[in-house]
Amino acid sequence: MRRDKINYYLDIAEQVSKRCTCLRRHYGAIIVNNDEIIATGYAGAPRGRQNCSDVGYCIREKKCIPRGERYELCRSVHAEANAIISASRNEMIGSTLFLVGVEIDGSYVKNANSCSMCKRLIINSGISQVCVRDDADNYRLMQVSDWVEHDESLDGSFGY
Repeated sequence: MRRDKINYYLDIAEQVSKRCTCLRRHYGAIIVNNDEIIATGYAGAPRGRQNCSDVGYCIREKKCIPRGERYELCRSVHAEANAIISASRNEMIGSTLFLVGVEIDGSYVKNANSCSMCKRLIINSGISQVCVRDDADNYRLMQVSDWVEHDESLDGSFGY
């Protein structure tokens, strides 16, 4: 049976996540516009710096920081950010970002979403939709315009 197009792109994002060097969770992202993959990204330290998988620990894990908080301490550039910096803005206008988060045990990250910093990058990039995998066949499609209209930073919300 032929895979539907959205899950096809999510499957590719999941494969991209396998390059991730984070010790907590593996995220992969791809940006697609007009049925073409524009860019890919996975979570990992900036070029030339050691990854958490190289140094053998995660500072956020050591400090027991919950998911969705204090990302400024993270060594990694997030998957969404890495995909965005690999594409031109003209290519991203009106595009869809496909995002998959996988726990270390192989299960999908529950209620995965972009962090507040990545949401700001996505908004400014011109991406119009974000599709996040919930399980092997199910996903959520979010309109970036909703993130603009419902600005969680105004009420001090943390996490996702």
